Amino acid sequence: MLTVILVVVGVILLTIALVKLVDKFIPSKLKPVLMIALWVLIGFLGYQTFMSIYNPILFNQEKEKRYAKVIKSLEDIRDAQLAHRTVTGKFAGNWDNLVKFIDTAQFTLTQRRDSSVVDEELTRRYGGVETFKDIVIIDTLGFRSVKDSLFKGSDKYKNMMNVPVGEEGAKFKLQAGFLEQNDINIPVFEASVKKSVVLFDQPKDLVMQENEVVSVEGVNGDEIKVGSMEEVKTIGNWPKTYGTKKD
Repeated sequence: MLTVILVVVGVILLTIALVKLVDKFIPSKLKPVLMIALWVLIGFLGYQTFMSIYNPILFNQEKEKRYAKVIKSLEDIRDAQLAHRTVTGKFAGNWDNLVKFIDTAQFTLTQRRDSSVVDEELTRRYGGVETFKDIVIIDTLGFRSVKDSLFKGSDKYKNMMNVPVGEEGAKFKLQAGFLEQNDINIPVFEASVKKSVVLFDQPKDLVMQENEVVSVEGVNGDEIKVGSMEEVKTIGNWPKTYGTKKD
């Protein structure tokens, strides 16, 4: 972009120099037409220079608004998936199963308390002298629906697969499975959308630049995503300045 600006500024300066040459060397009859044409060209190039600076500003403002909405949806998806893992031991691999889970599943409400009981083996070992051992007792207090816990009676989860901004009709890509670590299968998931979908109507050159972002203050790569199918994590690839919930 800097190169474009320098070229446009150079052309403007050259055009101004031509205006002066026209004023000095061109016959009087031709001067008005040429002068008007040159000043129009100067105005056009000035406008192009201004827009080359202003367009990226507008793009970044719009990008941040859209990213914030997309990230909010991805956070809702993550919360739903974490609840699914808590109840079932794994993540949901498709939207129908995840929505059905939220509709019907319940969290078990429990209470942990410390207690002690007679350790029969040690009591026998010590000739009948009662010896106690500490234990943890988990009491079931009741149940609460996942839907009420996560979405407080709202049914917005039924549309959480839809990308809220950008290309009409676009949906988040959802994947789930297991990764083996130390002979243990650990559940993983990933929900994602391409930046080009979110920014589909924005200048293509600026979208291409955004796809190549590698920065601690930006959303790295060509997509916005939460979770991973390649490593065990449930955080998103956005900086904390975007997220509204703690990662």
